Amino acid sequence: MQTESTGRGSPKSYEGCHPSLSSLRGSVAKGNVVAESVIVSGLTSQKFVPVVGLKQILLMPTKSSRALRWYLKGQVSAFCKKGIWCVRLNRKPSADYKQLIVVGIDPGSKKEGFTVKSHAHTYLNIQADAVTWVKDRIKSRSYLRRNRRNRNTPCRENRLNRSHGGIPPSTKARWDWKLRISKWLSNIYPTSLFIVEDVRAKTKRNQKNWNKNFSPLEVGKNWFYKELSKLAPLQTQPGWFTFNTRNYLGLKKTGKKLAEVFEAHCVDSWVLCWSVIGGVKVPNNTSLLRIKPIQIHRRQLHYTCPSKGGFRKSFGGTRSMGLKKGSIVQHVKYGICRVGGSSIIRENKRISTCDLKNYARLSQQIRPENCEFLAYSSWCLF
Repeated sequence: MQTESTGRGSPKSYEGCHPSLSSLRGSVAKGNVVAESVIVSGLTSQKFVPVVGLKQILLMPTKSSRALRWYLKGQVSAFCKKGIWCVRLNRKPSADYKQLIVVGIDPGSKKEGFTVKSHAHTYLNIQADAVTWVKDRIKSRSYLRRNRRNRNTPCRENRLNRSHGGIPPSTKARWDWKLRISKWLSNIYPTSLFIVEDVRAKTKRNQKNWNKNFSPLEVGKNWFYKELSKLAPLQTQPGWFTFNTRNYLGLKKTGKKLAEVFEAHCVDSWVLCWSVIGGVKVPNNTSLLRIKPIQIHRRQLHYTCPSKGGFRKSFGGTRSMGLKKGSIVQHVKYGICRVGGSSIIRENKRISTCDLKNYARLSQQIRPENCEFLAYSSWCLF
């Protein structure tokens, strides 16, 4: 049983891949036809499928047609790892040879590109939205806390024994988001190397504004490199190296940074991978898997503006009637959906549900007992 594919076939979209179906293996074992049809559609929606051995050893990915044939014959078990369908072999593989697989990362301020590539194939291209809202949340939280000290309301005392320094919250959130995606990819692909486009910023003497704007970036970048090197060997390249390599290959990059196309960010991450392992000079897989992080509002004492009568409603929190926000549940009416917020009046015991892809609200009057928990998820894939 071989696990390396031939690379034939055209790229397909990832719309049939859901991060919520990792717990449907038990349903398939019970003879659930709906769950089995979802697994079949999930396997066929990907061009390549990661493969795991008997002892949880990562093997080379295979093409979707071969993975589907294995699944229908009962030779593998299918499962979903936060949006990527994988198969687990039920017997010892005929060969466990592994080629060099490189993960290229192109950081950005609004969008980021990730590419998983070997010498012969491009397994995955990811365009992820960056975390950009933490700075405003921290500023609003500090503003409200200082205002409460002037009112007759409970507030946290000023603690002078707190240590100063470290990574700013907004910088930590940005680079931690890249690290989470990198860990996720290294858990399903036998990653041999990470290559990142280095963002360099030097401090200048007597340039306060310049140093203030770029010093957090350098601190967050160094922390990210330290943590990423724990997963696999790390290599960095400057921006001019990516530019020259892209021009040598004759690839074009669009000036629309927010466009959902391969030429926006993934072209640079693909070029970084090619500079290490080589291969064909034209990308053989330009399909995109788009990832958007879910914004979960942390618990606050109340809304910023009071309602009529001066009453301030509670706001935020990561739990909704015992369920974690963003979790995937199975509802009797709306099917597979996400958990949103909960009712302000706790006696009602109702939660809201949202769509899987765009996080659009479906209903606000859902009983928790009518929902079956499936899996945790902190991002949307589409």
